[in-house]
Amino acid sequence: MMDASEIKKLIEAGLPDAKVEVLGDDGQHFEAFVESPSFKGKGLVAQHKMVYATLGTSFESALHALALKTSAPS
Repeated sequence: MMDASEIKKLIEAGLPDAKVEVLGDDGQHFEAFVESPSFKGKGLVAQHKMVYATLGTSFESALHALALKTSAPS
């Protein structure tokens, strides 16, 4: 099982320019808010793929559900 702080660290390691907030305390269901300049000019699907890439195989094995909200800074 993972916790919110582990997910936050993984996302921040993969997207070091991002502001990240991860909520969830049941060990399986999480909500992440990720804002990154790297997302500029990319659609939501591409942004979400970038976040999932930071999690590697963790998402497949340890995470059950991750709701994502992503954006580029305005």
